[in-house]
Amino acid sequence: MGIVGILLLIAVLYVLAVMPRVDKRPDCSALKGWYYAHRGLHDNKTDAPENSMAAFQKAVDGGYGIELDVQLTKDKIPVVFHDGSLKRVCSAEGNVSDYTYEELQQFHLCQSQERIPLLADVLKLVDGRVPLIIEIKRHPKASEVCEIADRLIREYQGVYCVESFDPFVVKWYKDHRPEVIRGQLSTAFGSKGNPEKPDRFLVHYLLANFLCKPDFIAYDHHHKHNLSRHLACDLYQALSVAWTIRSQEELDAARDCFELFIFEGFLPNEDPV
Repeated sequence: MGIVGILLLIAVLYVLAVMPRVDKRPDCSALKGWYYAHRGLHDNKTDAPENSMAAFQKAVDGGYGIELDVQLTKDKIPVVFHDGSLKRVCSAEGNVSDYTYEELQQFHLCQSQERIPLLADVLKLVDGRVPLIIEIKRHPKASEVCEIADRLIREYQGVYCVESFDPFVVKWYKDHRPEVIRGQLSTAFGSKGNPEKPDRFLVHYLLANFLCKPDFIAYDHHHKHNLSRHLACDLYQALSVAWTIRSQEELDAARDCFELFIFEGFLPNEDPV
């Protein structure tokens, strides 16, 4: 095989690798027509900080969909919290997984009296009134997190989808809950001068799509021109989701490439299309 043949083969394999789910796709229409408040409609300097019950209530009251983060405590209880470390939000040492749920209740979120909420309580609060984008955080035992969290998620009667940076989480939903709308999160991990690890390189360029077959691609809007994202969303017609939009100007600039928008720090000034 000559050089041209080898290059052609590589190109074909690449196009196949980034292919999302293309058959038996679930209906994503219920997710459209909403803006999604990143970690709730929050302000970390107020009594409604990120991923708090107050922030989720504000999003529901404002008529916004919600993006939230799920991970497990030491005693394997699903809670809603973004960082692995407690340092930034709770000014505490250690990670969420180092504490039981009861132990975590000693910490407050930012400058508020809010505490790390149970996923079960968040689902009960929202109660189907707005759609949810549920991010399951990376974990060495991805299947364990999925199995435990999904015991609650599968009972939820509202509109939701599941996403993760971890292709193994997305693949778990492909294998065990194929009816659920699933998404691959990604960004250009090495864009700030840090070298990309091999696993992040695969996620950056969506090269695990052939394994997990996502229905949507949630991509950092700053890198909207990534070729793999274009192939997955334009060629294969996967739903395109932008994160995280932080101004009206960014929202307007992202409209040409995305269908759903996760926002933070401002209120969009018009209805989503």
